[in-house]
Amino acid sequence: MNYQLALKKEIAAFLNCEVEEVILTWKGRVSLFGILKSLKLQENDEIIIPAFTCVVVPNAIIYNNLKPVYVDVDPKTYNIEISKIENAITNRTKVILAQNTFGLSSDMDALKVIAKKHNLFVIEDCTHGFGGSYKNHLNGTTVDAAFFSSQWNKMFSTGIGGFAIIKNPILREKMNEFERQLVTPSLKDEIVLKIQLFAKNILGYKALYWNALKLYRYLSKKNIVIGSSSGGEMGSTEMPTDYLKGLSNVQCKKGVFEVKRIKDNVTFRQNIAKYYDNILIDLGKEKLFAPPYAEHTYTKYPILVKDRDFFLQEAEKYKLPIHDWFISQIHPIKEDFQKWFLIPNKYPISEKLANHIVNLPTDFSVNNNLKKRIADFLEIQRSQIVSFEEL
Repeated sequence: MNYQLALKKEIAAFLNCEVEEVILTWKGRVSLFGILKSLKLQENDEIIIPAFTCVVVPNAIIYNNLKPVYVDVDPKTYNIEISKIENAITNRTKVILAQNTFGLSSDMDALKVIAKKHNLFVIEDCTHGFGGSYKNHLNGTTVDAAFFSSQWNKMFSTGIGGFAIIKNPILREKMNEFERQLVTPSLKDEIVLKIQLFAKNILGYKALYWNALKLYRYLSKKNIVIGSSSGGEMGSTEMPTDYLKGLSNVQCKKGVFEVKRIKDNVTFRQNIAKYYDNILIDLGKEKLFAPPYAEHTYTKYPILVKDRDFFLQEAEKYKLPIHDWFISQIHPIKEDFQKWFLIPNKYPISEKLANHIVNLPTDFSVNNNLKKRIADFLEIQRSQIVSFEEL
């Protein structure tokens, strides 16, 4: 069976697009790299991105000899602050990247007005947002190009993986050529992914979660297992030698299964989010803001806490899978920000968020027992939970 084609058909059917518009890559960042490469931009042209993202986004820009330009974010949506974009535009600006942070679409109409005014290209970062929508249009389907992730903790997981949706016909032709040139994952890659997928299914979010997470992150940095980010991506802006790879049969086979249940996945996460909303309201706290223009997928459910280190240490004691996205403005980088063109102290909102945010799980692992344990824990830690204005 041609699993690559099968996965493309499933994605195309869900997003109501043509199979030829779907480009499969080893990771979502590879899709972003390919989109930027296909745009044929000039060296040092500028790409506007939110100052609250993952380092792999500016890396994909820098690998193309382009420059990321950061814009602070809205403290309620965690997405790029639309009103601050124009101040960042120069005569070198070519692209605005719109991110679906934690599964919430950016305000695309307002963003497109600015892009049209300045003749800029819009790329939608849907790595958190597959299955969500903006004004009844599925995320990634209203722009010329969008990229998605199917990493371990995203809306659906193929272990490692990503894809792009290319609506622009000229760009689509270039991206199809880019996909054909990608290196086929090795047999070793496939075997390691099979083992990791099996281990994740067995482990789930049971008592070993925190120890397994620490081991996984350590092994990822050492490139012993296949992680969301290799060691090279964390300390350098040089492209790793094995960066430009396609999607393997192991990933595609898993992806076909996952896409088939994406609607159930989104509904499940939305119900979990409502549960957390009610807990926070009962505790006299602010629930997560969800604007009426978007259907939020709740890849994670972020909350702000006074002392994140303490909060996560306590969560570990209770064996609760509470996450630390994003621990910095370009997660997970904590130093040498200038390598990625990020000026410290220039973006106060995203910096404050990065110092105080934690994320509650929303995926299928959140059974009734785990929900109750998280609710009890939040009640115990109620004094730690704050709004942005209280920080």
